[in-house]
Amino acid sequence: MKEEKKSSNKPKAAKKAKEELKKVLTFDEKIKDFEHRIKLAELGGGKDRIKKQHEAGKLTARERIDIFLDQGTFVELDKLVTHKCTDFGMEKSKIPGDGVIAGYGKVDGRLVYVFAYDFTVFGGSLSRTNADKIIKVQKLALKNGAPIIGINDSGGARIQEGIGSLGGYADIFYNNTMASGVIPQISAIMGPCAGGAVYSPALTDFIFMVKDKSHMFVTGPDVIKAVTHEDVSKEDLGGAFTHNSKSGVAHFMGENEETTLMMMRELLSFLPSNNMEDAPVKNCEDDTTREDESLNSLIPNDPNKPYDIKELIHSVVDDQYFYEASPHFAANIVTGFAWMGGMSVGIVANQPAVLAGVLDINASIKAARFVRFCDAFNIPLITLQDVPGFLPGTLQEHAGIIRNGAKLVFAYSEATVPKITLITRKSYGGAYCVMSSKHIGADINLAYPSAEIAVMGPEGAVNILYRKADAKEKAKILEDYKARFATPYQAAELGYIDEIIMPKQTRHKLIQALEMTQNKTVNNPPKKHGNIPL
Repeated sequence: MKEEKKSSNKPKAAKKAKEELKKVLTFDEKIKDFEHRIKLAELGGGKDRIKKQHEAGKLTARERIDIFLDQGTFVELDKLVTHKCTDFGMEKSKIPGDGVIAGYGKVDGRLVYVFAYDFTVFGGSLSRTNADKIIKVQKLALKNGAPIIGINDSGGARIQEGIGSLGGYADIFYNNTMASGVIPQISAIMGPCAGGAVYSPALTDFIFMVKDKSHMFVTGPDVIKAVTHEDVSKEDLGGAFTHNSKSGVAHFMGENEETTLMMMRELLSFLPSNNMEDAPVKNCEDDTTREDESLNSLIPNDPNKPYDIKELIHSVVDDQYFYEASPHFAANIVTGFAWMGGMSVGIVANQPAVLAGVLDINASIKAARFVRFCDAFNIPLITLQDVPGFLPGTLQEHAGIIRNGAKLVFAYSEATVPKITLITRKSYGGAYCVMSSKHIGADINLAYPSAEIAVMGPEGAVNILYRKADAKEKAKILEDYKARFATPYQAAELGYIDEIIMPKQTRHKLIQALEMTQNKTVNNPPKKHGNIPL
């Protein structure tokens, strides 16, 4: 009986097997299934949320990547990844890609890595899963020596995941730190960026923001009002102009998203892909020996009269084009990139048109950070010096001008890239030392005949040295002091100034110095790292 029962079951089993085989998809069906899954991933949060993003005047994450990268070069990784959260009903809501788009592509034919938060998926919030996507491209960028660009538009940590999300942020911060000085890291803030999310951009080299659209803050207006009773708008607290002008957190501001993305592409053109490469060089069609007669009259005869140092910069760089960094912050010092004789260079210049070009806390920090970036990525430094000293006053002293001014000394001293300095007019006291003087490692130091290199200005020096002299005697002594000390000649006699040049020859002389130093090799003493006065 048992044997008969077994045999009677065989036809049923065969039938079941045939039915199972019918469920296996054909190749065409597999292709359709694949295309459907890809389409779902590319829709992100869906058409309605994409529409809301556009109505808010914002591009989607994919649109941003498409604009930023060379057309057709984007290769996406982890497109179908989904979160693993099962709390708060999250298991019922899974979207392929999980709110971050990551991969690699090219900018002007050069490899770059990119990740972008997708605000249409859970408000672009960070999950453990999409943090892992970011970490993956960070590690690939580091291994392959290519820049990484983060495009931020996120509500912050995904609350439903708790510590998993926070851990994801911390892992990203760690990778930002490990990559610092090895590959260029650039952040774009295209929408909200709050709480712990702000520290990844802050650890990168440059931050771009979009006028009226971007916001960054550790705590938002509502929390501030509850705790400190301050009433402040998002824009005033952490808008693009606030961070570009007041805090110095951001370095560039675009009028709209498209402009901002193009500005990022342009910045990359000045940078090597990693710290093992030399700074970029391109063909120069601008005459390297070109002279500008107007420079002979740029510096006013009155030492207290201002002039715009940017006129000098634009005159001497290739094609009169200067890509300025942090133009709205600490405007008494100017920083930025240019081409000189086809070579990428970083420029640091005192600005006599703002606070007489004096060094204060913000200017020192701004310049020090820029100098260290250029040094990390082998970009030669040109310093244009017209500085009466450090800004006096209790506000500066109590806020740490000594400590912060020392950052600039440290940055210039440890920099091993070619360093060319030109003194155009005032160079007084400690500020002379700080602004890439011969004594802290500058390779070539030039000066105009109008340069005044001294411990302090003539009036101050005479008042100290001859405080008991009458007015007539002081006037005569003052003229004698100016003739002897308010010139570049004593410094030239001591070898601290290598050459005194005519202003009209500035471009040619700077390029000659750059060409001479292009094979410079300097090794600082072996150490784990220095202790910069933070």
